[in-house]
Amino acid sequence: ARSASWDKTLRLWELASGTTTRRFVGHTNDVLSVSFSADNRQIVSGSRDRTIKLWNTLGDCKYTITEKGHTEWASCVRFSPNPQNPVIVSAGWDKLVKVWELSTCKLQTDHIGHTGYINTVTISPDGSLCASGGKDGTTMLWDLNESKHLYSLNANDEIHALVFSPNRYWLCAATASSIIIFDLEKKSKVDELKPEFPAVGKKSREPECVSLAWSADGQTLFAGYTDNIIRAWGVMSRA
Repeated sequence: ARSASWDKTLRLWELASGTTTRRFVGHTNDVLSVSFSADNRQIVSGSRDRTIKLWNTLGDCKYTITEKGHTEWASCVRFSPNPQNPVIVSAGWDKLVKVWELSTCKLQTDHIGHTGYINTVTISPDGSLCASGGKDGTTMLWDLNESKHLYSLNANDEIHALVFSPNRYWLCAATASSIIIFDLEKKSKVDELKPEFPAVGKKSREPECVSLAWSADGQTLFAGYTDNIIRAWGVMSRA
């Protein structure tokens, strides 16, 4: 497993023992996002230092993307799983989604449309689609093969995390108030997930979901909340 940290480093972890096997040093500010390539041989990271770095699994930084890079925090980075179109997608607080050619680390496309900072970006299992979301509460869908905007879906609140279902044409959005599941074929909301929280004081905020991950079979959605609890949802397709 890999992690990104506000101590400016990345770490590789041995899950069986829970120990750090490698520490990645090079960023000059908090690391906000990290991602493995499909073959698990490369790692990409994004940071508050506004750079994107490409690493090998030994902890060596092989390339730092700064030319035509983000002018604000690089908040999220992802590898495409598509070997026919090997790209890195990044999102930033400059309201831009950027697509980079993996072979050259050069900018391929700037996707423009968000009106607020972007927190998250995710890529579909086949690598053809990318979705982004953030402060403006809008999920924007992009075609990575043709480098164009497809359509937008309104989540009605700030979006913290996005993830595609591994086996359905669904997109899940973790917002400041709930988790929304969109059917991308119908471009409509399938369901809205919100746990029962204990009553809080008037000045207190309910916990918010800030991280999402599907089980490999697509039957369970894991959600990490700001109250330090991971909640698991069993999601069934409705007739």
